[in-house]
Amino acid sequence: MKRYFTIGMAGHIDHGKTTLTKALTNVDTDRLKEEKERQISIELGFAPLYEDEEIQISVVDVPGHERFIRQMIAGVAGIDLVVLVVAADEGVMPQTREHLDILGFLGIKSGIVAISKIDRVEEEFMGLVKEDIREELTGTVFEDAPLVVVDSLSHKGIEDLKELIIHTLKEQETRDVKGAFRLPIDQVFTVKGQGTVVRGTVYEGRVEEGQTLTIMPKGLEVKARQIQVHHKPAKEAFAGQRAAINLAGIAKEELERGDVLVSSEHFNVTNTIDVAIRVVEDLDYMVKQRMPIKCHLGTAEVMGRIVFFDRNELKEENGEILCQIRLDEEIVAKRGDRFILRRPSPQETIGGGWVIDPKGQKYRFGDKTIAELEMKKVGTPGEQIVAALMEAKSLSLDDLITRTSLDRDVLIEELNSEDFVLINGKEYTLRALIEMNEEDLYNRLRDYHTEFPMKQGLNKGELIQEQAKLYPKLLLDFVIEEAIQKGTFKRKAQFITIGEFEPHVPKNWKTRTENMLEKLKSDEMMVQYFQDYLAASGIPDAVVIDLKKFLEEDGQIVSLDSQYYWHGDIFRGAVAKLQAGTGTEFEVGDAKEILGLSRKLMIPFLETLDAKGYTTRVENKRVWK
Repeated sequence: MKRYFTIGMAGHIDHGKTTLTKALTNVDTDRLKEEKERQISIELGFAPLYEDEEIQISVVDVPGHERFIRQMIAGVAGIDLVVLVVAADEGVMPQTREHLDILGFLGIKSGIVAISKIDRVEEEFMGLVKEDIREELTGTVFEDAPLVVVDSLSHKGIEDLKELIIHTLKEQETRDVKGAFRLPIDQVFTVKGQGTVVRGTVYEGRVEEGQTLTIMPKGLEVKARQIQVHHKPAKEAFAGQRAAINLAGIAKEELERGDVLVSSEHFNVTNTIDVAIRVVEDLDYMVKQRMPIKCHLGTAEVMGRIVFFDRNELKEENGEILCQIRLDEEIVAKRGDRFILRRPSPQETIGGGWVIDPKGQKYRFGDKTIAELEMKKVGTPGEQIVAALMEAKSLSLDDLITRTSLDRDVLIEELNSEDFVLINGKEYTLRALIEMNEEDLYNRLRDYHTEFPMKQGLNKGELIQEQAKLYPKLLLDFVIEEAIQKGTFKRKAQFITIGEFEPHVPKNWKTRTENMLEKLKSDEMMVQYFQDYLAASGIPDAVVIDLKKFLEEDGQIVSLDSQYYWHGDIFRGAVAKLQAGTGTEFEVGDAKEILGLSRKLMIPFLETLDAKGYTTRVENKRVWK
């Protein structure tokens, strides 16, 4: 499948991030008037960088000014690679170091250093500049990152940087497009004539036009009316892409940065998270027990308090600290999510880490609680199995042993839980994945029935076409068969439908169709062209094909040829009359005498008898079967 990535431009104010972004993408990401006037980036700026059949890459230009550090955190939290822009004439600045700390806490592992403004430094000094930058980056995520020398105005080194970005990302794993959709919202606005639009980076999963979604933590249901990726309409958006989604059913005032757009209710809404944190090396102030902090997770920025269980204060610490964050407001979080902690006043980055348990409880102070958090940090066998299956969707027992390194007996015992399901005696999956896929397939069928009420349903291949890009066929087959057994779905010949669905003429054409059938029946066997009946009843051409097919499949009309149709009752009456008036076989003349039909309709009628299996033609006679 095609893979999608977002890269970030980070660094000190006035080191040339926005200019470099423009040189790479030919897009000016400074869009606000005050940004132009002050020549700094206040909001996140996004631009498309590269696309081919294999990957699509977007760029986010992250604000560099200290006052706008919260926007930087919101932007960086959704990216896969960071280009650290360092001006050749200034080097690594204090604010750059804070950005580096944040990148480390957020788990960014992939980076490139772009040395900008090289026209301000003599060429013979560039070696010293690189050496100085390399030394300043020791111990950070950019310690071994490649250095690229660029000049955004002359475009020197721009193509080299672009090629390095593309090559690096092609070697990198992408985000999970198979899981439930999640997009932390970083911008909310309205478009005249369209309504409310939200924008953000798709953290995981995928979303498609028309899909019903939920705004968390508020629990508001919305519909994705339209999707855009870099100002271009798109039917769907995938993990790693920047997306703008036009939402139906909600006003702009009901939303804010920090809300999360999701496709599943399995995401946790919480105000207490158990966490593992690290702190910056040079804290200016002591961190004390239950001290107010500002927590940045995804695009959310929430006040709270830090709760220690093995200390009452903290100034210097090189290792990981297990503790708890109790927030003043609810957020959406899951195990493994990264976050940043900042002191609200005086402002400074304290540290950051990852969520061990999004549903933290109240614990006693002491070593026992730390031991319990250590166990949580490693993860229970069940959590490890869930993590493996969320990634792979279904795995055999041997594959699960390989992925989790759990003992076979422990694994088998854990798999007895109702959370896990054995598919056809071959592979295990999660009950949650089965339920999620059943819901998606149900919604697909429901929408299809609404759009095409006269059609029998979808064949299995069409039904699972989109899901098959994300899930193994073994799993999807199981979901469908289980739903059929429960009565949620129904199989009719090769078609799958919702259990309660029956093909039907939609209400707006029902009366006209009944009038047309009544007229057709009243003309008995001496019918006009079928198109004349349709036209006289005011049935539009747009529905004729589906209507004829439905009425034929339902036995209400019978086609003699492409032009003449009989009412189903008339056709069946003619067959019965002909059978009663003949023996085991008959000739055309016999039929004509019994039914009184002209040759124009007699020949098509007899050929229809052959086609439907009533008779077999033998030379000039027809034999009843």
